[in-house]
This record gives sequence, structure tokens and C-alpha cells, in this order.
Amino acid sequence: MNKSIQSKNAPEPVGAYPHSRRVGNLLFLSGVGPRKPNSKKIPGAVISASGEVLSYDIEKQCRAVFENVKIILEDSGSSWDNLVDVTVYLTNMKNDFHIYNRIYAEYFSDNLPCRTTVEVLSLPTPIAIELKCIAIIE
Repeated sequence: MNKSIQSKNAPEPVGAYPHSRRVGNLLFLSGVGPRKPNSKKIPGAVISASGEVLSYDIEKQCRAVFENVKIILEDSGSSWDNLVDVTVYLTNMKNDFHIYNRIYAEYFSDNLPCRTTVEVLSLPTPIAIELKCIAIIE
């Protein structure tokens, strides 16, 4: 099986890509950010009229992105407990990693997927965190 999946409950993708793609029993999620579903609103972010990030709350963005991942997983036939690999992109490792790491530990207390965290200069929208995930479908 090789199938693209779009979730009606997750934030709309910002480009021409699916929320996820199932290949056999593996599920690959496209990059997931913290935007609110059915909205352009970014939790905890204050954005200027020109689109510049004036301030943001990394804790609110972490919780929102984890919830968006959960929505996509469930709408794609998988679950949080089936995550096997998570790549995390942060725009400010120095200031945000300790907060993100603490919240990550709350959400991943039972299932511990492999994880990579990298700092990037920016992301396609004015967000501070994005996740790229792989899960299994049982």
C-alpha cells in the first residue's frame, strides 16, 4: 500500500504535500507545525503586520505541535504510541531546548521513539518548532 492522506482535522499544509503517506505499515508525516486547525493562528505567537515574529511562547507552540501530530496520526490510522522516529526543528536551540525537552518528556513518558533535534534559521511560516515523524500502523 502506498497512499497519501489528508486530515480534515489538522492545520492545512502550507504547500503541495499530504499530511502523511502510508507505505506498507509505515506512516511518514510531513513537517507539522503548531498552527491551530482551520486557522492561520499560531499559539503563543505575536506577529507584526509585515509577518515578523515579535515574540512567541515555545511551551504553547510545543503543546500545539504535539496535538497536531496526534491528530494526523489518528486520522491516518496510527497513534501516538506507534511513533518510532521524531525529527524536531527549533529556531532557537539555546533558549528553547530545555523547555521543549521538558514538555517532550511529558508527552513521551511511555513511548520513547528515536529523536533528533536540530536548530534551523527559520521555518516556512513564523513558527518556532516543527516536527517530522515516522510511525507504524498496526
